[in-house]
Amino acid sequence: MNRYGIHGERGRRGTTALLALTLAGGLLLTGCGGGDDASHGAKDTATDSRGGSAPVPAPDRPRGEGERGEGSEGAKNGDSRDIAPDPDHLSTFALDVDTASYGYARRTLSEGRLPDPSTVRPEEFVNSFRQDYERPDGDGFSVTVDGARTDDEDWSLVRVGLATRSAERQGERPPAALTFVIDVSGSMAEPGRLDLAQEALGTMTDRLRDDDSVAIVTFSDEAETVLPMTRLGDDRDRVHDAIDELEPMESTNLGAGVETGYETAVEGRREGATNRVVLVSDALANTGDTDADSILERVATERREHGITLFGVGVGSDYGDALMERLADEGDGHTTYVSNPRDAREVFCEQLPRHIELTARDAKAQVAFDPETVAEFRLVGYDNRRVADEDFRDDRVDGGEVGPGHTVTALYAVRTRSGADGHLATATVRWLDPDSRDPHEESGDVETDALDDSVWDADRGLRVTATAAYFADALRTPDGGYDHGDGDDHGASLPGAPGLSELSERADGLADRTEDEDLRDLAEAIEEANRLA
Repeated sequence: MNRYGIHGERGRRGTTALLALTLAGGLLLTGCGGGDDASHGAKDTATDSRGGSAPVPAPDRPRGEGERGEGSEGAKNGDSRDIAPDPDHLSTFALDVDTASYGYARRTLSEGRLPDPSTVRPEEFVNSFRQDYERPDGDGFSVTVDGARTDDEDWSLVRVGLATRSAERQGERPPAALTFVIDVSGSMAEPGRLDLAQEALGTMTDRLRDDDSVAIVTFSDEAETVLPMTRLGDDRDRVHDAIDELEPMESTNLGAGVETGYETAVEGRREGATNRVVLVSDALANTGDTDADSILERVATERREHGITLFGVGVGSDYGDALMERLADEGDGHTTYVSNPRDAREVFCEQLPRHIELTARDAKAQVAFDPETVAEFRLVGYDNRRVADEDFRDDRVDGGEVGPGHTVTALYAVRTRSGADGHLATATVRWLDPDSRDPHEESGDVETDALDDSVWDADRGLRVTATAAYFADALRTPDGGYDHGDGDDHGASLPGAPGLSELSERADGLADRTEDEDLRDLAEAIEEANRLA
């Protein structure tokens, strides 16, 4: 087996899906901000059977999606064509906007330790940085696909970028009913835990609207509702007082905290509002119900029965990363990690408000690689977000929940066939309307000529994505790569991977040119990893 995987990804996917993608191009994308340029936009493709064989018809799709027409750019130049790739040329995954893995890795490195490879999730490194994809006008997504060559012969990195509309229309969002479940165990006394949460929560309370509501539950040996659901317009000072009075106590009864938190959220549930539990903890359960499965079942039950989702905020140098991630997955939510005041303000004052409103439910992406131009490929990360290819249009299968102001980036290592020319891949995102549950799709294409430039000469956004992915790869595979034993070398090192020393120099140059604080943090983390390696 080639260390990058043979003919794509089999994993848990079935082998019955044969898709012909005749989806519209000319697509748009934008990231959360920043100045990254998506230099290779999505292209229209035209209908063209190959070798005299008739194209396989596309599966049924919702009305209102664009269709390729004879007037498209692809039809004019004849470079693109419909494809019916076999399952080995399909890749399907649920969208993920978590970033906790990257934040925790930075914290660990700052303390002079390399992170445990099991806590390194490459997609969360990649999605920790703003991308300048063009955004759609309304709800849903825009799709951008681009790429560039690596230093390994015939290997390229292909980036799929998805973006939702801007988050600036805050006045249009529904009110929020937020139940904060805050860990006040003894370990939270460590600087950079409860103190950070209190400061950021106080600032967030001032920024939330009068028609938003907040409840606060604390847990140590036991759990307690210290503030029932309170409308901010009625008593904002009472919320501030409850936050200021938080103080660390004894053990961590995470099970009791989750149970009481959801009970409080259900009691204060508001129709027409976004009802969400926000768990702030180091996720180190050590008393009471410490069984992960029973805690996870409570979260899943409340999500199914009451539609209350979970936003997990991790803190602390010792952190239960795996449990927090599983809690968020079961609760149809997201996780992030904070280690300093800037992180905390970003999470509570910017990220959390973006999670209040949903623009897409059960969002999934599927990328179809053209077998005539692509020999093999591998999705970087998303190991626990893979979806069976035949389930892409099965709307009963869970996907990701995404709000306004978000971008989602997926990176692929792709080996092209010698002399490949023309259509390379089509990326499609499918989601359900948050209110009506009607399905929608959007797609974008990329041609082989998008791979003409080197990764290090590509637009800034792609260089940042590559740098973050190579960094995660180095932390995840310090021994040069490993096989998970499932037929896919998800852990194998990326093609064209530079050494940490070279990667540190490239990240440092990016940070200097952009004067971006986030990129400076990345450069410093890579430098520290290089020192420790």
